[in-house]
Amino acid sequence: MSRSQKAYEAMASHSMNCAQSVITSFCEEFGLEKGLALKIAQGFGGGMGQSKGTCGAVTGAYMVLGLALKRTGDYMKDRAEMAAAMAEFNRRFQALHGMLNCTDLCGYDLSIPEQGAEARQKNVFTNVCPGLVRDAAKILEDLLQLK
Repeated sequence: MSRSQKAYEAMASHSMNCAQSVITSFCEEFGLEKGLALKIAQGFGGGMGQSKGTCGAVTGAYMVLGLALKRTGDYMKDRAEMAAAMAEFNRRFQALHGMLNCTDLCGYDLSIPEQGAEARQKNVFTNVCPGLVRDAAKILEDLLQLK
């Protein structure tokens, strides 16, 4: 099963948030223990802790990029490489979805309890978010040339 399909299924089954679904689908590749990945990504679901921020599928992808990029020991060079990788990921994700912001992508402000409840009632976390997670993981598979 592809990493993108694993990520999709984790999100669709409601066993993980969006960031967790992305990062855990790449754990084996980078030697990251799944339980640790779940802890690291826990606060990034719902737009970075439900703050109306960047979609958790995107922040989970940034975490994977951080695991994947080789460190040279030259802070400025490493920082520039990470920035370039994130910019390319953003370009590809935005080409598919037009934006990176959770509130805009899912149509609800999850920081407002009533909107979060409505999103659950309307099955946003089953019908919208798994596709975003799948697309983020697919972009990573392509960027990192993982099959």
